[in-house]
Parts: sequence; C-alpha cells; structure tokens
Amino acid sequence: MKRFFNKRETIVTEGLEGLLRSSSGADLCRLDGAEDIHVILRRHWNKDRVAVLSGGGSGHEPAHAGFVGRAMLTGAICGQVFASPGVDAILAAIRAVTGDAGCLLIVKNYTGDRLNFGIAAEQAKALGLKVELVIVGDDIALGRTDRARGIAGTVLVHKIAGAAAESGQSLDAVAALARKVASGLSSIGLALSDCNVFTPDQPPRLGENEAELGLGIHGEPGVERIPMDSLDRLMARTADKLEASLPKEGKFIILLNMLGSVPPIEALALLDGFSRTALAERTAWIIGPAPLMTALDMNGFSLTALPAETAFVDALAVEVGPRAWPGMARYAPVATLPSPELPETFIDAPSDAPLLRKLITTGAEALLSHESALNALDAKCGDGDAGSTFAESGRQILKSLNSLPLAAPQKVLATLGRLLARHSGGSSGVLLSILATTAGRETDWRSGLQKGAAQMQAYGGAKPGDRTMLDALLPAISALEAGKSLGDAAEAARAGADATRQMTARAGRASYIPAEQLADIPDPGAEAIAVLFEAMAKAL
Repeated sequence: MKRFFNKRETIVTEGLEGLLRSSSGADLCRLDGAEDIHVILRRHWNKDRVAVLSGGGSGHEPAHAGFVGRAMLTGAICGQVFASPGVDAILAAIRAVTGDAGCLLIVKNYTGDRLNFGIAAEQAKALGLKVELVIVGDDIALGRTDRARGIAGTVLVHKIAGAAAESGQSLDAVAALARKVASGLSSIGLALSDCNVFTPDQPPRLGENEAELGLGIHGEPGVERIPMDSLDRLMARTADKLEASLPKEGKFIILLNMLGSVPPIEALALLDGFSRTALAERTAWIIGPAPLMTALDMNGFSLTALPAETAFVDALAVEVGPRAWPGMARYAPVATLPSPELPETFIDAPSDAPLLRKLITTGAEALLSHESALNALDAKCGDGDAGSTFAESGRQILKSLNSLPLAAPQKVLATLGRLLARHSGGSSGVLLSILATTAGRETDWRSGLQKGAAQMQAYGGAKPGDRTMLDALLPAISALEAGKSLGDAAEAARAGADATRQMTARAGRASYIPAEQLADIPDPGAEAIAVLFEAMAKAL
C-alpha cells in the first residue's frame, strides 16, 4: 500500500511540524525539549483561566492537536501512532499551561491513557497544581460498561469543556460539566476497511463484501462483521443500534464523524441517508459530516448522540479558534426555492414520419447497445463514462419519440437540441445539442448540420485532427451536404473514427494522457458517431 511518509518513527513529529507551519497553526506553538515530548499549545495562553488538556495516540487527526485553540483545548499531548504519550510529556504540558485556576485533563478510556494521564495528574498535584481528570467512554458497541472505549464523542467534551473554561468558570464547574457530557454520550462506528499503520505489506482484514459494525479507532476488529450493503441500509443499521442505546424520550445532538478516507461526496450522502432513519426524527442539531476523530485511512464513519440540553447546545454553538471544528446547525428539512420557469422542450405539435422514426429509433438503440463497449474504450483514454453519456441521450430520445414533430426535420432538430441540453450529461451531449439547435434554425437541414458543426468547434475548442468525435462527425456531415447517401456518410464516419487511432489527442481528457498509451485506440466519441451512422444506414 502506497503512503506519504519517510519513516513510521518520524511521521508524528513531521505531521505536528506541518500543523505548526500551516494556516491552521498560526496561533499554536510546541514545547521544546526531549524528542519524545510532542505537545502542541495555544501560543498566547496566559494561565488566567482553567486549562483544558487532552491527548493520546496520534493517527486520529485532527484530534487532538487540531482542536487546540480559543474556546477549545489549551493543549494536546500526542503519542506515537496509536500509542499513549509518556508521563513526562503529559506532566510537562500540565506545568506549561496550569495557573491558579487549575487544569482539566480529558482522557479516552484506554488503559495506557488512563494510567499515564493519571500518574501525571498525581505528580502535578504533588507539585501543588490543581488538576482534575475526566475519562470518556462513549462507544456503545459492547454495551454501557466501564470497558467502553473513548471515540469521536470525546471531541464534544473538548468543545463543551473548552467553552466553559474560556468563559471563566471554575475548575470544579468545568470538570462537572465535562463529566456530565461524557456520561451522556453514545457513539458507534461502521467501516468498510480496517486501517493501515504505515505497514506496506499489511493484508486487509475485510473482504470486498464485508463491513464491520462497532469498531474501534485503532484497527481493532468490529464487534460484528456484516455483509456489505447499500449506503441506506448500512446507515440504518448503525443508527438503529445507536438509538437502541439511548433514552426513549428527548431530542439529540448528532455528530457524523468520518474515520479517515471517506470522500466528501460519500460523507454528504451518508448524512442524507441518515435523514431516512428513525434516529433522524429525534435529531435537533447536527455536527458534520466531518473528520474529527479518525483512524488513519479507515474507510468508515461513526455516529455520536448527546442529549440536546440547553447548556450543551449553547456551549457547542460558541465560536472557536480551531479550524477543524465544523460548527453545528439545526437539523431541519432541506431548504428549497421554487425553480424559475424554463422554456418548454416540446414547442411544436407531434407528428409522424415512419422513415425518420425508424432512423431515430435505430440510432438511439445502437447507442444503448454499445454502452458497455464504449465505456470500456473510454476507460483506456478518459473517465470511462462515454458510453453511458451517449446511451443516456439515446434513452431520452426514445422516451420522447412520440412527442417529436417527425414530419418537420428542422423542427425535429430544434426539439432534439432542447431535449439534449436539458437531459444529457457530459460534453458530448451538450455539443450534440449545439449541433441540433443550430441546424434546427436553418431552412435546409443539410447546410444546417454543417453550420451546427462549426458552432460545435467554436464552443468546444476542438478542430479536425484533435482526436474527438468531430473526426467522425464532420466527414459524415460533409458527405450528406454533398448529396451523398446515408451509407456514404456512415462510411465516412467509420473512416474518420478509425483514423483517430493514430492521432495525437489535443482536446478533451485524452489530451492529458501520454500519446503512447493511446496508440491504436480509437476515440470513444468518434466511435460512437460511427456506430450511430452505421446503424441508421443499415436500417435503410
């Protein structure tokens, strides 16, 4: 597995140095000292309020260092990847930030963290410092026990305790609030993969058709291995298990946390999937989707629920310095505005012409039947969707066939132009819309197609010889304008498509691919045009 790192032993140091050099690190600093002390602090902290510290193993970014800043953490103590920081590092952080107001330590419920933070707290107390420790165990995968792991809900404790400390509350008050939050948290995660701890030859634990429910954030196996399923079913399974652990009454704040490698579009789709769960009906506020407590490159998410008590909501709404905090919003139906009225697609009355109906039907069906083959061809030189784009145009045309003014060729072309502009995706659909729209404005459809092709070149930027669908379309249109048969036009389109095998791509996505990778591969758009004309010619 390919990763960006020099050595596993240096990745934490390099990552923290990068944070301090980044735009998010402008108000941060680090303790200078021994190599194994990795402590990130607020740069301008003056010890006049309660300090809030947290930390643990690295690999969960942005937690913990990413949440150091105004109204959140005063500092973060970072261990090596998935390993608790040492006692000396924790004690150094406590001494660096603690004044008369005291210090609160927020610790996830893992043995190493409890022990090391606990020993450091006792040593700090022996030095005369006021220190309180709060342990977070929000994972409900194994039930509500003292073994419950601390996962993404910990960040909500950071946020609420940080807001209370920033407002000047006492250590006793801040600690009591943090404990109340921790006791009210419930979290559970689901993943499609485990995580890789910078081990290139590590085999994956999960198969292609497996997912895990109730996982930890250190690569531990989930409590339950389940079959891979649709987004909605996976989300419902997770949300239902979480809801079963919650009080039967009341509204909740929900955090949708990403575990490391979920693309943004999938993260947003997960929130949409959440809207169709029973728990969504009990949700008053939403945080995320966002990566808050990750597990390196794990492909998964977690849900956290916290009762929507006024004190919690007010604290979570306080603006903070750390940019990693995503904010909170009321959970409400999607806002909409009425769409403005658009021009009608079908302006002219439908009419019939059996021959033209046959040609259009045959051509559209040919695009549909070649969808997979054209996609496979496009995968070699583009993004693999050319066949689907042309097929979608064919589907829209077939669906609208009885609404077309088939007895009037110019009106048919104009209508197809509007239809493709509205319903066809990709550049090919838009370009064919330009062709048909321009041709539909001309009295003679043959010369209209020629003018439409000129407009395609003007808007699209391609020209003959650039290895695009124009290399098949232009010869076919020229043959028709010269009065030749549809069969002659099909032969010209085929010759043009075949010629693209030896052309250098100068337009479209293929222009970014080395020429040697395109050798003897026809352009998918040109191939689609040739297929279209050949099918129509054969129909005659």
